[in-house]
Amino acid sequence: MKSIGAVQGLWQQAGLPADALDFARLTGADPVLPSSFAVGTAAQSTIAAAALAACELGHLRGVPRQQVAVDMLHAALDCTAWFSIDGRVPPQWDPFSGLYRCADGWVRVHANFAHHRDGALRLLGLDPAASGRADAERAISAWQALDFEQAAAEKKLVVAALRRFDEWDATPQGRAVAAQPLFSIERIGDAPPLALPPLHEDDRPLAGLRVLDLTRVLAGPVGCRALAAYGADVMLVNSPHLPNIDAIADTSRGKLSAHADLRSEAGREALSGLLADAHVFVEGYRPRGLAALGFGPEEAAARRPGIVYVSLSAYGTQGPWADRRGFDSLVQTAMGFNHAEGEAAGDGKPRPLPMQMLDEASGYLIALGVAAALWRQQQESGSWHVQVSLAQTGHWLRGLGRVSGGLAAAEPDIEPWLESAPSGFGELRGMRHSAQLARTPVVWARPSMPPGSDPPAWP
Repeated sequence: MKSIGAVQGLWQQAGLPADALDFARLTGADPVLPSSFAVGTAAQSTIAAAALAACELGHLRGVPRQQVAVDMLHAALDCTAWFSIDGRVPPQWDPFSGLYRCADGWVRVHANFAHHRDGALRLLGLDPAASGRADAERAISAWQALDFEQAAAEKKLVVAALRRFDEWDATPQGRAVAAQPLFSIERIGDAPPLALPPLHEDDRPLAGLRVLDLTRVLAGPVGCRALAAYGADVMLVNSPHLPNIDAIADTSRGKLSAHADLRSEAGREALSGLLADAHVFVEGYRPRGLAALGFGPEEAAARRPGIVYVSLSAYGTQGPWADRRGFDSLVQTAMGFNHAEGEAAGDGKPRPLPMQMLDEASGYLIALGVAAALWRQQQESGSWHVQVSLAQTGHWLRGLGRVSGGLAAAEPDIEPWLESAPSGFGELRGMRHSAQLARTPVVWARPSMPPGSDPPAWP
């Protein structure tokens, strides 16, 4: 019942027709993974809303509605982001990533990208080439947590001090996040309804739609992978000079993958050419980073009237942290989730949620926002801007309430939920998509391929 209510809330905020909710079929109940938070409800409701919204757009394009079924355990496992390549499970974290004790508390350091790791070590006065985890632990132990968080932020690094919920709520950023909606869909310009390709009953609901994916970690790639599963042509546009994490193999399922260096005129021209025929533009770069290159929301709407533009941020668009970089693990720590999970466990040691739930739920909110904005674009015309943030998703997750005894839930067997497929990275084994569409089953029609495998041109 909690998931049904959560889907209804998401649906209402998206502004979609209430009668479509009759086609959602949700099974299961929390706890499904060990957590004191309703992570199963969060996974199931966001995935169901995203799939149902895609189907509702398909209905607007002239085909009958269809049932969308989502099992809670499957949805939660879908959000664990488990995958293997040629039988090897890549490590999720760099050895320097994680929680560290400070003089007065804890901080979490995100070190999965080498420049973030090396920057944090240099801030500690350590040589990145000659230091180990124990060296970092000793150096951080002399710092006050908030001082290290602030010093890292000033150097554009990614660190978060651990807070309790009440401490987060008292911060200016906590108050700013609490005052914002979970996500926003706003009209940003005038444009006639975009002509969408014809849709047949046996087509997946987003067939013929073109999505530009300029995202890297992890929410944006997950959201665009869902759009590909529902039939969209998704073009991942990667910069050849930026690093990627191993998860790109999993999140690239169903996508085309091209390189474009936006620092160069040729790269900007390539992106302009793709944008000219796109329906959706999704970006997860630092705030205003793409605007400086001529591809912010207003610029994109001027170049392609009628575009649906999606912006993803860590801490939202309001408050003193609006420009601060962040990742799911850091937002969990800053907002109070790590402390609350440790408190529920009774051992006093902070611990993360069992998956990157803020990333995963935010990804499916992106997919929901895209389908809802396209639905509005067809009904009301205009260009549209969808905004999603990890912190606002975290505030929503907290509002779903706690799960008594949830940390005692057993780790489930993942084998029944896995599928294998060849990819450009090797034999890829990963989670089947958890939304089951009754008439047009989801599928990733394109294999996952390394960045730059395709030319920057629509097929």
